[in-house]
Amino acid sequence: MADSQNNPELLSRYSRQIRFPKIGVEGQQRLAESTALLVGCGALGSMIASTLCRAGVGNLRIVDRDFLELSNLQRQFLFSEKDVESGLPKSIAAQRRLAEINSSVNVEAFVEDVDSQNIRRLVEGVDVIVDGTDNFETRFLINDAAISQGVPWVYGGCLGADGQSMTIVPGESACLNCLMLDGPPPPGTSDTCDSFGVLGPIIGTIASIQSMEAIKILSGNVESVSKKLTIIGLWSNEFRTMDVSTLREKVDCPTCKQRNFEWLSGERGSQSAIMCGRNAVQLSFAKRESIDLDSLAARLRPLGTVEQNPFLLRFHIDDFSITAFADGRAIVSGTEEVAVAKKLYAQYLGV
Repeated sequence: MADSQNNPELLSRYSRQIRFPKIGVEGQQRLAESTALLVGCGALGSMIASTLCRAGVGNLRIVDRDFLELSNLQRQFLFSEKDVESGLPKSIAAQRRLAEINSSVNVEAFVEDVDSQNIRRLVEGVDVIVDGTDNFETRFLINDAAISQGVPWVYGGCLGADGQSMTIVPGESACLNCLMLDGPPPPGTSDTCDSFGVLGPIIGTIASIQSMEAIKILSGNVESVSKKLTIIGLWSNEFRTMDVSTLREKVDCPTCKQRNFEWLSGERGSQSAIMCGRNAVQLSFAKRESIDLDSLAARLRPLGTVEQNPFLLRFHIDDFSITAFADGRAIVSGTEEVAVAKKLYAQYLGV
């Protein structure tokens, strides 16, 4: 991108942002030359993607494993009913919408499940990682990758009308493992958006905090990032912060002190996941093989209803649907039983 000082169009587009003293022309130029990785493009992720794109972040790398459904629209502000009707993966739909919002931003879309096999590739060359996920296993994996590569990242999570956020700067601040030394909560021991719900306004609040932290980092103002865990309850009108500035010195963290990256190495982490709020199970495999979607469609059409686009195939049979992705993953809808999902996958996809 050309020097902002000599780019009237850029100065005009971001004029209100540039007038903010901590950004200025130099900060805007830094934003234009930066790369952000957004892991997950659902509720939090879709709003973060829109905000960073509008702010002029030069390169936005979006990775998401899922496709759009009507129930997403209550809280996933980037998308429309037409996007749901298209049957597109979220990252592809986001890429297309963001191109309409700001064509000067280079948006890369990846239809992938982030795991220990691909996260190094996705993190390579980025200046910040922003959390748009819905599960702690992926967050601990992000934490490992960020600490190992020295890349700042911004954690965020929401449930019901409550949300929280924390910024991690490797070598300077506490990491997610410092905060949760026992690791993620065991499956079935905590509420999810399926059991407890989630409201749109808390998504907007936490996504805005995350976006602001990312903009600070990318504009060269890392010293201004929050040193606190921010906790917000919109229904109860509670706004709290927890000072975590000295937490790293107080605990013997396996990740940022001992540099033991169990999630990044693949020692920890499951290969199946119940999809939050979806009555669905995602199946993934340590040694994935790509799927020829055209061949699969031809084989399944005599057995049930098949919908297909260049990125995925959706097969409806009885009360279930199986969405197969080219990278070998599948989302089985109609059950939260992993065993049932695996049986259906084996029955119709042959694995």
